[in-house]
Amino acid sequence: MNRFKYILILIIISISTSCKTGNTNIVPDIPDQPIIEESIDFTFGHEGVEYIWDESVIPEIHISISLDEWNKLLKEYDKNNHIVDYFHCDVDYIKGGEKITIEDAGVRLRGNTSRRRPEGVGGDAHKNDNADWHHCHFGLNFRKFNKDDEHELKGIRKINLKWFKDDPCYVRELYCYDLFRRYNIWTAANDTYCRLWIHVEGDSKEAYFGVYQMIEPVDSKFISKRKEYFGSEDGNLWKCGYPATFRDINASIGLDEDKGIDYVYEYKGDEEDYDGAVAQLKDFMLKLQGKSDESFYKWIKEVCDVEFLLKTYAVNVAVGMWDDHWNNGNNFYIYFNSYDLYNYKVFFIPYDYDNSLGTSSNCENINDSGRENPYDWGEKGLLMERLMKFEEFRKIYKDALLELVDPENELFDMNASIKRIQYWHNKISKFVSNDTGEDMIIEDKPAFWGNHSEYRLIDSGVNNFFRVKEESIRIMD
Repeated sequence: MNRFKYILILIIISISTSCKTGNTNIVPDIPDQPIIEESIDFTFGHEGVEYIWDESVIPEIHISISLDEWNKLLKEYDKNNHIVDYFHCDVDYIKGGEKITIEDAGVRLRGNTSRRRPEGVGGDAHKNDNADWHHCHFGLNFRKFNKDDEHELKGIRKINLKWFKDDPCYVRELYCYDLFRRYNIWTAANDTYCRLWIHVEGDSKEAYFGVYQMIEPVDSKFISKRKEYFGSEDGNLWKCGYPATFRDINASIGLDEDKGIDYVYEYKGDEEDYDGAVAQLKDFMLKLQGKSDESFYKWIKEVCDVEFLLKTYAVNVAVGMWDDHWNNGNNFYIYFNSYDLYNYKVFFIPYDYDNSLGTSSNCENINDSGRENPYDWGEKGLLMERLMKFEEFRKIYKDALLELVDPENELFDMNASIKRIQYWHNKISKFVSNDTGEDMIIEDKPAFWGNHSEYRLIDSGVNNFFRVKEESIRIMD
């Protein structure tokens, strides 16, 4: 089933008990989902991609790990809470009655500020049948220890498992990636829901960690699956974190060596290509900084699909992603589709959208991600700052935003968005309660730390984020 075509007859799902406590989620009755036609095949011609990311069935992921390996994970986390090491485990993937077992895969902890210990407190070893479980992000690498086809999940080598840390509504990041794809932004990652269990050797039963988000990693495989769109898979991939503004050529740059070091610009390619990639990145930044407006206009159209980039950022701003390149200099990837120093196309890849849809922060000039003027989104990101100086580019950007909120397109408008979220809630509500005792219910509110706690996604009143954002877009000048 195509994840983007919803021809569904939905029913009210009764509230039930899934684990150790009752689930108190109340899911409203909802109409049928609208039919959304897609012009891009996001399976990229790969049957395994279609199977893994098809959202019609929520898969189960069961991780089995020895007591020694689990205790080693806990101990290494206590030494360094940014641990990036993988630990041996077995994985069962169950979907639609099919069970796939991958033995001797690798599991690791993930996250930056969100990385945490999955059990107990510092110094504690595992307590058989009496563990104090905690939600945390995991990464699975099926080929970490065995480089053969048997250690792949229908051609998929890695999967990121993300808990809903800052999203009591259980939909924000999933909604954003889905919107990117609905709007034909093919650089967005695939993702869907899953259910996660972990079994530590010696325990009488598995620990149920509840509903997780399963996300496609941005890596060489991500690029190769989309090579027809990128134009080449032989190029340089960078992960960009705070403050990746392109303003400071002396910002930290480094090779990803799985040592837990955070660089502003982290190279995701091979060591043999690193020096050339650094030269290319710095050349890009110097030109971005130094070119006159006239020469910049000509150059940026040569090295970048500007319309596609502006449509990407239109989605970015519509969903209220304040922790991005434009505003905070954070959370994105860039890909140069050639190793050639000067001859390339550069692509921006969206990444990490849990703090969106009304989770606002007092960050730079963005105090309210719903009401902020979309033209004045940020102060740090140099590329968008320069693009917004040109009326031609401003118009492309504005037209994209208006296209997103047009109710006929059923993209970002409030009614279509509420239907979509309710559909997802109906699918997951009975599975949310879990053995960690954390995040046990679905709540229609943003993260607790946000500075605008009034925003809602399902309640269609005056504080509905989609309603507020639509209004801010329609009054752009």
